[in-house]
Amino acid sequence: MSISGTWNVEISTPMGKQTAVLALAADGDTLTGTATQGGETAPIQDGKASGDGATFTLNLTKPIPVKLGFDVTASGDALSGDVKLGAFGTSKVVGTRA
Repeated sequence: MSISGTWNVEISTPMGKQTAVLALAADGDTLTGTATQGGETAPIQDGKASGDGATFTLNLTKPIPVKLGFDVTASGDALSGDVKLGAFGTSKVVGTRA
């Protein structure tokens, strides 16, 4: 199954668990989409898709300005992977297909 779709995700961060909705669309090896969290929507950047996997970045402004780097894999209706939290290290991200 493709990485394309809407995902409800949870990221473990130093500030506690953060939830977001990812809307991802893979077209060949190109990935586009958005992330919505706390009423803010940001476009994903540098999106690359490979089979059931994807990498992309997000520039967030809330709760603090930070660039997030995602490396995720879809397995059926589950999403998992890592997210680099700028200068705050790397955390796990998990999600389910909405």
